[in-house]
Amino acid sequence: MPFYKYAGVNKKGETVKGSIDADDEKGARQALLAQGVRVDSLKKDWTKIELGGGGMKPKELVIFTRQFATMINAGLSIIQGLEILAAQSETPYFRSILRKVKNSVEEGKSLSDSLKDHKVFTDLYVNLVAAGEVGGILDTILDRLAIFLEKNAATTAKIKSAMKYPAVVTIATILITIVLLYYVVPTFSQLFMSNGQQLPGLTQVIVDMSEWVQNNILLIIGAIVGLIIGFKMLMKNPKFRFAFHRYALNAPIVGDLIRKSAVARFTRTLGTLVSSGVPLVDGLEVVSRTSGNLMIEKAIIFVRQKVIEGSDMTTPLTEAGVFPSMVVQMIGVGEATGAMDTMLNKIADFYEEEVDVAVDGLTSMIEPILMVVIGGIVGTMMVAMYLPMFSMGKAVG
Repeated sequence: MPFYKYAGVNKKGETVKGSIDADDEKGARQALLAQGVRVDSLKKDWTKIELGGGGMKPKELVIFTRQFATMINAGLSIIQGLEILAAQSETPYFRSILRKVKNSVEEGKSLSDSLKDHKVFTDLYVNLVAAGEVGGILDTILDRLAIFLEKNAATTAKIKSAMKYPAVVTIATILITIVLLYYVVPTFSQLFMSNGQQLPGLTQVIVDMSEWVQNNILLIIGAIVGLIIGFKMLMKNPKFRFAFHRYALNAPIVGDLIRKSAVARFTRTLGTLVSSGVPLVDGLEVVSRTSGNLMIEKAIIFVRQKVIEGSDMTTPLTEAGVFPSMVVQMIGVGEATGAMDTMLNKIADFYEEEVDVAVDGLTSMIEPILMVVIGGIVGTMMVAMYLPMFSMGKAVG
C-alpha cells in the first residue's frame, strides 16, 4: 500500500504534517478528511519502502525490536513496552500500529497473533515471536530478530548499491547520447551543409542518426516509457517473473552476486528460525515466502515437501540444483551432528562476506567498462564532427 505525505489544517486550526497509507490519493484525502484534516498538499512518499506490505523505514523496525527486547528483559510487561514505544515513535503510521497491537494484547490475544494483523510484521517476524512466547524467551528472540533485520538490511543495501551505479551511469549515457544527437550534432551539420562539402563516412552516419533522433524524439521517449511499463506489467505474470528470476540467477556478471545473496538470505533466515525453536518444516515454509526469487522459492518448497515425506535435507537440496554444493554439504554435516542452526548461521556469515567481495569486484569491473563505453560514444561523435574540419583545413592549406 503506498504512502502519501500530507500538509493541512486540523479542526483546531493548527498546521499539521505527516504520512498516511492509502490505496490511492483519493483514499488518502478521504481518510484525512475523516480525521478532521483539511488537506493543502498531498503527494506520494517515496522515502518509505514496503516491508511485508506496510510502509516504513527498515531502521525503525530494527530500533523498535531492539528496544522492545531490552524492555522485556528489564521486566516490563508487553503492554507497557508497546505503550512506551508507541509514544516515542516518530512515524504516525507505525505509532498507530503499535497502539492497535497493544489494544489487541489487552483484549487477550497473544503478541504474535496481534502482530499478524499488520503487514508491517512479516511471516518470519510473527513466527519468531510466536516461538519466543511459547519458549518463554521473547527477549532473546527479539534480540535475534534485531540482529537478523540489521544483517538483512545491510546485505540488501550492498546489492542495491552494486546495481545502482551501473544503472545510473547507463541511463546517463543514453541521455548524453540523445542530447548530443538532438542538440549538438545539428549545429555542426548546418555548418557543413552551408559549405556544401562532401562529408566523411563516419560523419555522415552520425548526422543521419541525429536527423532520425530529431524526427522521432517523441517515438523514442514513448518507446522508453512503454518498455518500462511493459516490463512492470510482464513482471505481474507468474510465468514471465519465474523465467526472469531464473535468468537473473544465471546472468553473466551479476548472476553470481544474486545467487550468493539468495544463499545468504536463505541460510540466515532458516538458521534464525531453527535456532529459535521453530520446526524445520515450518521454517522452510516461511523461508520460501521470503526468498525474493521464484526459482529459489520453488526449490525450497520442493525441499520442504521431501522433508515432510521423511527425506533428509541434503538429497532434495542437491536435486533442486540451485544451491552450491558446498552449502548442501555443510547443511548435511549440520543435520548429521544435530547442529543445523549453527551450521546455517556459519554458511550465512560466509556468504555475506562473499557478497561484500562480489560487490567490490563487480563495481571495480563495471566502472572501467562503463567509462570506456561512455568515452567511446562521446569520442566517436567528437571525431566525426571534427573530421570535416580537418578536410577543410587541408583544402585551404
